[in-house]
Amino acid sequence: MTPTPTLTTHSRLSDETTGMLLGLIGVAIFSLTLPFTRLAVGAGAEGAAGLSPMFVALARALAAAVLAAGWLYWKRAPLPPRSALPALAMVAIGCVIGFPWLTSVAMRSLPAAHGAVLVGVLPLATAMFAALLGGEKPSKGFWIMAIIGSTLVVGFALRQSGGSLHAADLAIFLAVLLAAMGYAAGGRLSQTLGGQQTICWALVLAAPPLLPVIGWLAWQEAAQIASASTAAWVGFAYVSVFSMFIGFFFWYRGMALGGVARVGQVQLVQPFLSVLGATVVLGETLEWQTLVFAIAVIATVGAGRKMQVKRG
Repeated sequence: MTPTPTLTTHSRLSDETTGMLLGLIGVAIFSLTLPFTRLAVGAGAEGAAGLSPMFVALARALAAAVLAAGWLYWKRAPLPPRSALPALAMVAIGCVIGFPWLTSVAMRSLPAAHGAVLVGVLPLATAMFAALLGGEKPSKGFWIMAIIGSTLVVGFALRQSGGSLHAADLAIFLAVLLAAMGYAAGGRLSQTLGGQQTICWALVLAAPPLLPVIGWLAWQEAAQIASASTAAWVGFAYVSVFSMFIGFFFWYRGMALGGVARVGQVQLVQPFLSVLGATVVLGETLEWQTLVFAIAVIATVGAGRKMQVKRG
């Protein structure tokens, strides 16, 4: 008797779906950046001595650069081509220096939850830079979903703050623009250089100008650094190792596979993950309205994922 043939099927996730999932992991890591930054600068615990915002922002980049140099040496990675230098410079300026510095300053006075929702406009800004720098062409439907999602998070921020924005909000918005530039440039470069090499070379590129500045800060703030609490150093360790280094491995790989504009929309859930993180790490109050906004924003991400994005 002839045996009945068995039909086997092999399912494989598309590059776009894989990119979205990797991007989501990166966003989950990034979502704890503001709570741990607030912890590092001593604003997360009553009476806890913290580090200065400038030291946290720049020293975390230098610490991550040491890890990046070790990774590049371990992988025997070749030097990046000269054509990659402009994009690496934008990643260094936007993601390695600009965003950490401005958010560290803002976290001295803003609640982490409030700052997190303002970062919710980052996906729209990333899509704009993807169109400007990466040649991507999102459809009208995609832009509509991105604008709806961004409007939701800005409305949430205004509602939380009683209808007005704080002075430090300007620092957050400028940080968002710089990060979006770095995300778009790095995501595009990752398609040829690779996500790991993109962030590692950007960190190494930023290290030489950072080193004398951090040395001067360490000398000027020696007493403050020596008296910093354990909680502050825990916060500093997280933003150095995870926010500045490991998170980008997932993030840039995800954008290389799924496209900068589309994967960038996953960031719409970051503010609400940050709010949850602020509740756990800092003990900030979690309101039910936050969950309602979270569900609405996640719905726009799901709708936006179905919209067409032409990649250049």
